[in-house]
Amino acid sequence: MTLRRIALIAVVALIAAVLGVYIGRAMLPQPMHTGSELHALLHDRLDLDAAQQAKLDAIEKTFAATHQKREAQLRADNARLAEAIAAEHVYGPRVAAAVDASHQSMGAVQKVTLEHIFAVRAILRPDQAAKFDAAVNRSLTAETK
Repeated sequence: MTLRRIALIAVVALIAAVLGVYIGRAMLPQPMHTGSELHALLHDRLDLDAAQQAKLDAIEKTFAATHQKREAQLRADNARLAEAIAAEHVYGPRVAAAVDASHQSMGAVQKVTLEHIFAVRAILRPDQAAKFDAAVNRSLTAETK
């Protein structure tokens, strides 16, 4: 095969790859970022008054610290799960205990998040709460792809 023919094949392959990526991105739905939807709703579209904004700032500060601790615990539990899997190579007692600990941490993260959502909702007016509730509902019922 000549160098010219090899170069032509490489160019055609590159064009086909780029087209494949473009077509794939165009045809597949893009993931929803529901956390950012709630954030945008709260900070940009609900027209919070100064008192609500001050309360929201305090709620978010408390949530950030608590959530960070829960996430750190979950990461530590997942690391212990990885160690147990590497040690046992079967669903043995160490793996089972590590799975239970990891699930407990996941539940704690979810509970802290729900407490945060309800604390935020409590500072909203009824018209704001209706929009917030709809956004929360969308985030919990959106299909993941």
